[in-house]
Amino acid sequence: MERTDHELTQASDPASWLDRHGDALFRFAMLRVGDRNLAEELVQETYLAAWQAKDRYAGQSSERTWLVGILKHKVADSRRRDRARPAADSLESDEDADDLFDERGRWKYPPGDWGDSPAAFAENQEFWSVFSRCFEQLPGRLRLAFALKEDEGLDGETIRKVVGVATTNHVWVILYRARQALRRCLEVHWFAEDR
Repeated sequence: MERTDHELTQASDPASWLDRHGDALFRFAMLRVGDRNLAEELVQETYLAAWQAKDRYAGQSSERTWLVGILKHKVADSRRRDRARPAADSLESDEDADDLFDERGRWKYPPGDWGDSPAAFAENQEFWSVFSRCFEQLPGRLRLAFALKEDEGLDGETIRKVVGVATTNHVWVILYRARQALRRCLEVHWFAEDR
């Protein structure tokens, strides 16, 4: 179904962008950068870039898709800037896998019973709020690698280059540690509570 000229003009009205797309853009940015201030800054940069390019918006994609595309570029630019700076957190500063298992390779503290199906959690906004807080607490490399793998679906070699580690094996270790940290945080802040 084609949109009329009026609908295209209305859809690309910059005054409506914040109300219509602000929450979605902020969530998108938060999942990728994990820092509230940086996410807000990237969304603001996205609005500015979109406003400067609004005359070139042809309506071939939805307005949100167009804005998310701009935001993806802003996130990538931010990552390139971060890579140019020395990393503040190293893999060695993260918790060792040895702390999770005993000498026989068994869990020291086994994962708890998460009960419901994953689909039930996917529909629960409160769960996603807790997940976002847990995600924000991940060290920089872990957060970045996890977002690139789970949100962007990138392969290990691409993640290795973006994160700036020597081997793809190193990427899998980082992803393992990110998942373990998220699991522990969710067990404390979500699953351990009486629901």
